[in-house]
Amino acid sequence: MELDAVEQRVLGSLLEKQKTVPASYPLSLNGLRTACNQTSSREPVTDYSDQQLDQCLRGLKDRELVRFVWAGKGSRALKYHQRLDEQLDLADDERALITVLLLRGPQSAGALKTRTERLFPFSDKESVEECLRRLAARDQPLTLETGRTAGQHDPRWIHLLGTVAGAAEPTAPAPTVDREQLLEHGSQARNERVVSAYDSVAEAYADRQTAALDRLPFDRWLLERVAASTSGPVADVGCGPGGTTALLAASGADVTGFDLSPAMIETARAAHPELRFEVGDLTRLLRPPAAAAWGAITAWQSLVHLAPSELSPTLGSLARVLAPGGWLAIAIHVGDEVRRFDTLWEQPFEVELVLHDPDTVRRAVTESGLEILEWYLRGPLPDEADTNLYLLARRPTNR
Repeated sequence: MELDAVEQRVLGSLLEKQKTVPASYPLSLNGLRTACNQTSSREPVTDYSDQQLDQCLRGLKDRELVRFVWAGKGSRALKYHQRLDEQLDLADDERALITVLLLRGPQSAGALKTRTERLFPFSDKESVEECLRRLAARDQPLTLETGRTAGQHDPRWIHLLGTVAGAAEPTAPAPTVDREQLLEHGSQARNERVVSAYDSVAEAYADRQTAALDRLPFDRWLLERVAASTSGPVADVGCGPGGTTALLAASGADVTGFDLSPAMIETARAAHPELRFEVGDLTRLLRPPAAAAWGAITAWQSLVHLAPSELSPTLGSLARVLAPGGWLAIAIHVGDEVRRFDTLWEQPFEVELVLHDPDTVRRAVTESGLEILEWYLRGPLPDEADTNLYLLARRPTNR
């Protein structure tokens, strides 16, 4: 079976939406175009027209890979149903991997585990690799391990249903570090490590955060700008012991601090009893209790424990609870490293810190539906080790 790029995107989108939005499936032409051209979970992002998709669908129908379906009795609404899983006799786990490989090109087993969570619940990276090898061992192989490229931690896999963009000649430089490795045992296990680590250093962290902000005039300037420019409530996600929350409040913001670590929140409440702090996961931030949406969200070094594959969905969930015209302000260490800690300030601190690629962060912000207004790269100060990316984005007022 040899599928061209449009056919791969069409069949991958139909496979995905059949599982994730069954109430809307089969898809109309309009729904399929939206699915094919969406800016998240797709590589590369495309802009296929109705004419291109219609021509592709007719060819797939002739090959019995797509079935045309009328929406209901007496209806003239034509919809489209994929038959690829029937033709290839795919089990549920195989179907999930083929779907994501069709939609996103070459990927490591760790990335595939994260990206197939809504399609099939793989228990670990090893179960993904077992399924990939099973597909590769068929009489007509469906997957291929392409091996490691320079600097990569894990090999990448591709499907064999047609030419794969980026498999032989990547359009972007190959990453020098596998940042997906921290999800080897799943996001829940990672979150538990993060909470345990920060609980253990909460009191020591509080003194150092206040001192750090005192010697970071650029950070203070940017946070003060956000506070002065926002009329609605502000969410400070990943607030730690509350230093950034207190700075925003002192600058006039109606701010609430959120952190996944209960000990950090207890420390913040003790240090700033006049402010609001809540235990909360920034990937599941709710709307404020007394307003329709947040006027601004600040994330100061709080995305450093996420894998790259988590950035776009996390920022998308934050964008959904931002008011039209609302601000998102990010500060994040950037670089080309996954840094592992065992101790911090002589306390147990077993956690990984991800130094993200600046282009990946900016792309994730754009994919979330936000408009980037400003961004800055600041090199390390004399007593620092890391370069920092600062970014201001806004939710468009027409969304």
